[in-house]
Amino acid sequence: MVPEHPDAPAGETTALALKILVAGGFGVGKTTLVGAVSEIRPLRTEEMLSEAGRTLDDTDGVDHKVTTTVAMDFGRITIRSGLSLYLFGTPGQDRFWFLWDELAQGALGAVVLADTRRLEGCFPAVDYFEHRKIPFVVAVNCFSGARRHDARDVCRALDLDPGTPVVLCDARERASGKEVLIQLVEYAGRMHTARLLDSVG
Repeated sequence: MVPEHPDAPAGETTALALKILVAGGFGVGKTTLVGAVSEIRPLRTEEMLSEAGRTLDDTDGVDHKVTTTVAMDFGRITIRSGLSLYLFGTPGQDRFWFLWDELAQGALGAVVLADTRRLEGCFPAVDYFEHRKIPFVVAVNCFSGARRHDARDVCRALDLDPGTPVVLCDARERASGKEVLIQLVEYAGRMHTARLLDSVG
C-alpha cells in the first residue's frame, strides 16, 4: 500500500493505491477482467500462440484462444475518492510462474479466476496464495453454456481455507468485476486487521 502523492501538503488527503493480483489458469479471463474494469487503457503483454508452444500449453477447452499473456496485464480502477487499485494480471502458464514472486511483492491481495469446466487450472494459484498467506477471493467466471455451480460446491472442490470468499462473476462486465474487487479489498482488510491484532495481542 503506497500513497500516490507522498509529497502532498499537510492537511490534504493522500490518495491510496493498493496493488491487486489477478491470477488463475490459462484462458480463464484474466486479461478480459483487467481490461473490463480498468479506467485507463490497459497495458497488455500478449503474444500469439505458436505451434512450438502448443506442446507446452494446455489449450483443452480454450481452442479458440490465439494469444497469451507472457509477462503481465496492468490496469487501474478508482473504487472511491482517495482509493485506487492497481491491477496486475499474471500469466497463466506454468512456464511463466517465475514472474509471480516479483508481481506479488507488496500486493494487498489477489483475485483467483476460476472456470468450473477446468477447475484444476486454478489449483496452482490457490496453493500459491495460501502458502504465502496473501488474502484472495475465488471469482468463478460464468462462461456462456457452462453449468452453474453453487459457491459452496466450488469452495469444497478447491478445499479452500474456511472463510475464503467465492463469488460468481462475468469477467466481461465492468460492474461485475468491480464488485469482485470490492469484496477482495474488504476481505483483505479484515484479514490484515486480524493479523495485526494477533501480533500485538
